[in-house]
Order: sequence, then C-alpha cells, then structure tokens
Amino acid sequence: MNTNLDPRVSEFETQEQADSYDRWFRAKVQEAIDSKQPRIPHDQVMAEMWAVIDQHVPKKAVA
Repeated sequence: MNTNLDPRVSEFETQEQADSYDRWFRAKVQEAIDSKQPRIPHDQVMAEMWAVIDQHVPKKAVA
C-alpha cells in the first residue's frame, strides 16, 4: 500500500518512502557499529567541523 503522508508531518511523500529510508538508515548505522575502523573522538570531529564552518561563514568586523 502506498499511503500519502501529510507534508506538515513527514518529509516523505509516502509511507513506502519513509519505510525505505528507515531501512537504509538502520543499515548504515549497523554498518558503522560493525566497522573495525578506529573510532574518532567527538571533540576531534567537532573541532574539524567548526574549522570547516569557520571557512564558510563571513567574519564580522569588530569595532
């Protein structure tokens, strides 16, 4: 069944799209949990993201 969803409630047009995204997202999360790659500390990720943001946000002049 392809039920239409209310755009005020969901970013998806149909329940089928929402379910498909949910399956994809859960698979990606499980893939990350199962990964043997070294973990990156939260503080390191945030420092790197703030550096990227700072490159793209115009600086305000200080009077």
